[in-house]
Amino acid sequence: MKSVCVFCGSSPGNDPVHAEGARAMGAEIARRGLTLVYGGGAVGLMGIVADAALAAGGEVHGVIPRALREKEVGHNGLTRLEVVETMHIRKARMAELSDGFVAMSGGIGTFEEIFEIWTWGQLGIHGKPLGFFNIAGFYDPLAAFLDNTASAGFLRQAHRDMAMTESEPAALLDKMAAYKPLAQIKWVEKEET
Repeated sequence: MKSVCVFCGSSPGNDPVHAEGARAMGAEIARRGLTLVYGGGAVGLMGIVADAALAAGGEVHGVIPRALREKEVGHNGLTRLEVVETMHIRKARMAELSDGFVAMSGGIGTFEEIFEIWTWGQLGIHGKPLGFFNIAGFYDPLAAFLDNTASAGFLRQAHRDMAMTESEPAALLDKMAAYKPLAQIKWVEKEET
């Protein structure tokens, strides 16, 4: 892995533990000599993770749609800030630039981004690792829901296992670095008639 994309909130959240986690993740990415790829904002957890990586001497590549440049207050102190035309282009570009993906605490934008990347992995569009940085148990309810989804037969266990979850940045990045892509697995079975 040479680069890691981080999806996270444009808000810092109500509990400072999320900002502390973002600082820890940004610093760990930089410590490993990885490039941080993210949504290019200067606010919320987005700005915190970027600032932490930069402060630790890391490279940070932001990708932000033109329409959100002002709303998310595009970060002007990055190694590179790429302005694109649409959210679709943003996500595709971030995927292209990244060797792995991390979801930190965030809202529906964060969830949508990591689930799309996960879906692409399930479909065999990429073989890159992805994980949830579970700050203060933030993702525990989601993990339970996903386990239930697998138990109910709507998600193959092998695909469930693609999404790693750790509460420490180093542990998550270690797991991601050791990830071996799955052989292509059919995600649906045709029923006999």
